[in-house]
Amino acid sequence: MAGGIRSRAADDDLPENHEINVTPFIDVMLVLLIIFMVAAPLATVDINVDLPNSTASPQPRPDKPLYVTVQEDLSVAIGEEQVAHINLRSALEEVTGGDKETRVFLRADRTVAYGDLMNIMNLVRMAGYTKIALVGLETVGATEASVGSAIGQGTE
Repeated sequence: MAGGIRSRAADDDLPENHEINVTPFIDVMLVLLIIFMVAAPLATVDINVDLPNSTASPQPRPDKPLYVTVQEDLSVAIGEEQVAHINLRSALEEVTGGDKETRVFLRADRTVAYGDLMNIMNLVRMAGYTKIALVGLETVGATEASVGSAIGQGTE
């Protein structure tokens, strides 16, 4: 017959398909990729600082580091929040919950004078936070000769 009516009841089963359909899996992976590509830049600190280079070996970083940033105009930020120099102590206590054992990561723009950086570091120390770490950019493949020449250039 032209209508396609089957004459046997045993033929009602569809043929078995032994292939895996990977299209939904690829769709899910692409969606996850897009989510992570959008979320990754949001997890970084948005304050632009031109950090100096360092040849020291990197230390392990805590889960939630406390950054105190000194920008080139000498403004200070804790995390991403701008803080006046006079309010630095109270802002640090608010962020750390009064825990003086919290390690403070101090970073400054390359153009900030050493004396100005030391003034901010002294303010942090006077607030009772003695665990202060300086942050710098890592230089890959730096040799002792290039470090020595960089030190020699700074003393002239």
